[in-house]
Amino acid sequence: MAAELTAHQLIEQHRPTLDQALEAIRTRAYWSPHPEHPKAYGENGSLDAAAGKAAFDALLGSRLDLGQPGTDDWVGGETSPYGIELGVTYPHADVDTLLPAMRAGQRAWRDAGAEMRAVVCLEILKRISDRTHEFAHAVMHTSGQAFMMAFQAGGPHAQDRGLEAVAYAYVEQVRTPDNAEWTKPQGKRDPLALTKRFTPVPRGVALVIGCNTFPTWNGYPGLFASLATGNAVLVKPHPRAVLPLALTVQVAREVLAEAGFDPNLVALAAERPGEGIAKTLATRPEIRIIDYTGSTAFGDWLEANARQAQVYTEKAGVNTVLVESTDNYKGMLSNLAFSLSLYSGQMCTTPQNLLIPRDGIRTEEGPRSYDEVVADLARSVGGLLGDDARANGLLGAIVNPDVKARLEAAAGLGEVALASREIANPEFPDAVVRTPVIVKLDGAKPDDQAAFMNECFGPVSFAVAVDSAADAVALLRRTISSRGAMTVGAYTTSEEVEEAVQEACLEECAQLSLNLTGGVYVNQTAAFSDFHGSGGNPAANAALCDGAFVANRFRVVEVRREA
Repeated sequence: MAAELTAHQLIEQHRPTLDQALEAIRTRAYWSPHPEHPKAYGENGSLDAAAGKAAFDALLGSRLDLGQPGTDDWVGGETSPYGIELGVTYPHADVDTLLPAMRAGQRAWRDAGAEMRAVVCLEILKRISDRTHEFAHAVMHTSGQAFMMAFQAGGPHAQDRGLEAVAYAYVEQVRTPDNAEWTKPQGKRDPLALTKRFTPVPRGVALVIGCNTFPTWNGYPGLFASLATGNAVLVKPHPRAVLPLALTVQVAREVLAEAGFDPNLVALAAERPGEGIAKTLATRPEIRIIDYTGSTAFGDWLEANARQAQVYTEKAGVNTVLVESTDNYKGMLSNLAFSLSLYSGQMCTTPQNLLIPRDGIRTEEGPRSYDEVVADLARSVGGLLGDDARANGLLGAIVNPDVKARLEAAAGLGEVALASREIANPEFPDAVVRTPVIVKLDGAKPDDQAAFMNECFGPVSFAVAVDSAADAVALLRRTISSRGAMTVGAYTTSEEVEEAVQEACLEECAQLSLNLTGGVYVNQTAAFSDFHGSGGNPAANAALCDGAFVANRFRVVEVRREA
């Protein structure tokens, strides 16, 4: 296919955005080129709400032919957590044919250089952004997120994370100059003179193993970090959440072809029901990079067995909030209630353990006992979710039966402070919608420790009674070091306690939020400014995004010759 997008056009259009992204990761200030509000779309080629919904509806029951080589079957089977059959089928690949085809285009992609790769990636992101309404429905009906969250987290926030990865990739590649003239004096003799050329060289084919809950938000960093550093990328979606990443692959292939590159640099690996191709792909010699989000068990397996690849994992942790004192009691309760409720707790950043001294806490309204704090938090959650329409907009739907089973089992682990209730969704009668459960446990009892020291993914939180703030910090430290944490929160007006919590998080390498009482929540992170995960505790071996996330996706090869 003849190139339709010239290097000049792409650089002229996207270089200013790249420069703004580079400045944003330097200053860590707020910035995003992707609008969060649905009404911002509908001009300059982007789909408005009606057009996006129509585009999604047109996908239902269709065959998504990506034009990939090696297609030997058509597979599907996704069912929305809201109860509708998607009916989309995808190409099933003969990887012995597909992988060599993917590698064939890497030389031209490598030789294009860091800037060209970056602006091609930005064109891919721009076209995805134009279809944000369509992608939002795809994310909603594969993840169970409520529409507004699917729109924002699955759309602009995911696109921001992809762009952030491109920016970091560009910085690391241009850190070394393309050429250098090297001269070494030799006294009375002629100096030694060499001309040196330095080329960022990709590792090979990268594999992105997608997750069910945040297919784009968690998938885009690895996809774009690998593509921007010269690697071909094979996308293996979660079998329950194929559509958002299949659409992403479709857009990437179109842009690559129009820019004069091999579209097979990006391909999809959909699987038959129960096929489980992730292990097979992960240990193929052609796969040199792996990005994975999901369970600790499979993440550990990848780290142990995919020895030929550079493996980046985001696994599971036990996120903890320490509650010692506050000067804004109502604000604290409101903030925590929202954090526990958002997307039914189905976020890797949702707090699970709330460590509360059994003697109670200090507030600006006077002391509150442990029982009072837990009861007040339960009332705050109940009030937030008391209106079913608002509750549906916050909770979304339970993503899979395993989450529902954990939620139901949690009520048997201790005294229930807040029982989960079922909520009907009038628009989607088959959706499984449940409010969170809060269970009271004792931090000193071994049986209770066995419950709260393991991740219970979903709308389940444990109010853990501890003997003192010092015991809470010690338990926090032990939890991070042994189980990992994507997020840590703390509420305290004590400088001493704040210092102890901060030191624990610095030493155990966990991201900390202090005294959040407004519209920022512990389970939300902003691209270009916040780091998602640290890479320094068992919950994840990488952070989204930093230099370490991109720098080992390529190596620099030097060619030197006498001047």
